[in-house]
Amino acid sequence: MEDVDIALCLAMDVSASVDFAEFGLMVGGTAAAFRDADVLAAATAGPHGAAAVCLLLWSGVGQQDVAVGWTRVAGAADAAALAEAIENTPRLPQAGATGLGEGMAAGLALLARVPGRAERLVLDVSGDGRHNAGRAPGPVRDLAVAAGLTINGLAILNEEPDLLAHYAAEVIGGPGSFAMPCADYGDFAEAILRKLRRELLGGTLVV
Repeated sequence: MEDVDIALCLAMDVSASVDFAEFGLMVGGTAAAFRDADVLAAATAGPHGAAAVCLLLWSGVGQQDVAVGWTRVAGAADAAALAEAIENTPRLPQAGATGLGEGMAAGLALLARVPGRAERLVLDVSGDGRHNAGRAPGPVRDLAVAAGLTINGLAILNEEPDLLAHYAAEVIGGPGSFAMPCADYGDFAEAILRKLRRELLGGTLVV
């Protein structure tokens, strides 16, 4: 893969608290975001004119699957192909506990294996619950920060209204990191659109 301005790993919670309709809203909303002109402009705005994106689905311990491998987005056709792959991805991991730290660790491992060179490495974590199995997220976050990576969070608040505070304290970190709330899965498409625009531009966009 040719060099990119950002390598972005999208790590989505598919634990037992996420039903199939909610999963559909997550992947459908993410696919719609990559069909958005502003997201494409953000992905191609840097010196290399491209971003690399992958999709990781995670639940409990040992339940992490790469749904869409590293894909270089340098134009509309690339973005459309990525959107289609995301929209049609099956729900791979077995539904179970919320291994938030485990999912983060799997995402960081993917970022360590990006083909080619990326100017920025970013992990985008979306979920609706606190960590309750496996490795704790805080130490995983600290490893990422020490390595110069960024972790951002999208906290879906339908089951845990104070989840944003957990993400802010235990999940996010690194240059320009941020956590955003999403009231419910019905709002996911708009939230992930805003989040991707901000991530791809490196936090320079006011939302």
